[in-house]
Amino acid sequence: MKTQNLFFTLIALCVATVVVAGTMASFKWTETDHDFGKIAQNKPVTVQFNFTNTGGEPLIVSKATGSCGCTGVEYPKEPIMPNQSGIIKATYNAAAIGPFTKSVTVESNAAEGLTMLRFQGEVTKADKPTK
Repeated sequence: MKTQNLFFTLIALCVATVVVAGTMASFKWTETDHDFGKIAQNKPVTVQFNFTNTGGEPLIVSKATGSCGCTGVEYPKEPIMPNQSGIIKATYNAAAIGPFTKSVTVESNAAEGLTMLRFQGEVTKADKPTK
């Protein structure tokens, strides 16, 4: 009898977990990795990471931070309702010459937990203007 009660309790918990997870907010990204290719030094570049909330609850981005001070990040401060879209923008300052790989960590109430967005490229020396 105790085993049967335990079994039904476990089944109920599993079903409840699936139901709750199905209604949580959820990201669907257009892309999570971006390659700028070669870019000129001191010419900042921006990538837009587009997403849709495919969950059943409002999606709240509580924080989005760049991996270093060379990356500025903009993210929506208002909740993104189910089936609505949003954008996270990352701007790289392109000050240092050479290849780079940077990331943006997105904290939210989404079922996926933390999300890492990545971008890369190579900063090349800017051409000198001709006279």
